This record gives sequence, C-alpha cells and structure tokens, in this order.
Amino acid sequence: MKTRVAIDEFLQYLEVERGLTKNTLSAYEDDLKFFLEYKELENINDYSYDDIDEYIQHLSSLGKSTKTIIRRVTTIRLFFNFLEKNNIYKNKTHIIELPKLGVHLPSVLSLEDIESLFEQPNMTKDSGIRDRAMLEVMYACGLRVSELLNLKMSNFSSSLNCLKIYGKGNKERMVPISEYALIYLNKYIKEVRMKNRGRNSPYIFLNNRGEVISRQYFWRQIKKYQENAGIFVDISPHTLRHSFATHLLENGAKLRMVQEVLGHSSITTTQIYTHVSSKRILSAYDIYMNKK
Repeated sequence: MKTRVAIDEFLQYLEVERGLTKNTLSAYEDDLKFFLEYKELENINDYSYDDIDEYIQHLSSLGKSTKTIIRRVTTIRLFFNFLEKNNIYKNKTHIIELPKLGVHLPSVLSLEDIESLFEQPNMTKDSGIRDRAMLEVMYACGLRVSELLNLKMSNFSSSLNCLKIYGKGNKERMVPISEYALIYLNKYIKEVRMKNRGRNSPYIFLNNRGEVISRQYFWRQIKKYQENAGIFVDISPHTLRHSFATHLLENGAKLRMVQEVLGHSSITTTQIYTHVSSKRILSAYDIYMNKK
C-alpha cells in the first residue's frame, strides 16, 4: 500500500471509529508529517525497524525534549500497529523502545488537554454526568483520589461554595470550589444522585448500585477518556491534582497558598510544582522562538 494512502486510512480510523476531535486528529497528522519529512518511502512496507530507530536518534539530534520524542514516536507506533492489525504492514514496530525520562516530575496536562478530557464523558447517561462532575471537582479543588471518593454530602456547602476536606492524618482544610465545577456537581446531585438507590448514603459519588466509587473504576474511566481524547501523556487520577497545582502557579498563585489548598504538611512537597511550571514556561518559550 502507498504510504500516503496508509496514513489517510489511519486518520480516517481515528476520526470515524475512535471519534477523536479535529484538534487531536491534527496532532496525530502533524506527528506523521514530521516523520515523512525525515524519510518518505513510497510504499509502507518499505519501512523497517531501523527507520524508526534512526528517526528517534534524529529527533534527539535536533534537541527535542524526551517528552516530545516519546509523543511523536508513540504516534508512529500507533500508526504501524493499526496497519499490522489490518494486515497492511508485515514488519514489527511495537518492540521499539521509547527513550526513558530523566528526573521524574509529575505529569501535567495543558488546559486544552484538560478541556478535551472533560468533554469525553457521555452527558446523556447518568454515569457520564457523574464522571464529569468527579473530574471537574477533582481538578477544581486539587483533590487526592481518596479525598474525592470519600467526599460526603456533609462536606459540601452550597451556600459557601466550598468543600470540607479531610486529608492525610485526618487533617481538615476548607477548599473553594469553582462556579464551573459547582454547576456539574449540582447537576449530578439533582439529576442523578437523587434517583440513585443509594441516595441516603452519606457519600456523594455513587455507582449504579448505590455504593461508593472504587479507585479501580475511576482509574479505568480516566484511562478510557484519555484514550478517547487522544492525550499522549500517560495520566492517572492524580494527574488532575498535579495539573491544578501547576496551573495555579503559572497564573500567579503564591506557593504558600497552593500548599494550603493541596493540604501539604511541608512546603518542600509543594515546591516540585515550581519546577514543573518553569519547565512548561520554558517549553512554551522554545515553541514561540522556533516559530519566529
């Protein structure tokens, strides 16, 4: 099969069967375009493992960050895996090793990725309304997973627009909830929770059996929504907390305030987000300069 035709079929698969947004499709298309700029062969089966490996080295020689290399090569792997599953491509590319990240810093989503992730729950279903409310509240309040799942109706003050959180060591803190997240939380409580068989439960977020949502379920839902949104960063529920803290700092919040909202006992724990924020700002600066 011609390489360009194979790419078109892959993008059509992402659009029709995966239902990815135009922005996400554009990101996949750009990654494939960069690969073709490096090496374009007429027929897709002319590519080999070595071509992909050399492409990784090429990106590294250009000074691309490890995360950028991982994202672009991940797209290439997804592309060839799709072709293999459809018996279009015969070689094996899934064994390619991605470069290792150096110093571990928390994964952080951009505001665009946050919006894309939050748009994935099906709002025509009760479970989708609930999941959207959970995502909104977790991000807007910077909650730990355990804090989100253990939220009780008594922790929620609609008049004060805040949540009373019991964190590690049962330490109590009051966290404001944004008006936007409040809309989805109230929608869930009024339209979904009130008719749930566990509506008399003290806990806010319930499954369809009236029981508290499990960590495993919430983790699986986030991974599903991540895949549907076409987000390349490997995320977990805790990523929303990391993103919340980083976005606060990038928008001028003081470190001590972020510490209090997150419920960190020591400010040194909070300081890691200053490194994440600095790296994101420098990355944005590099993108800007490269476009000039």
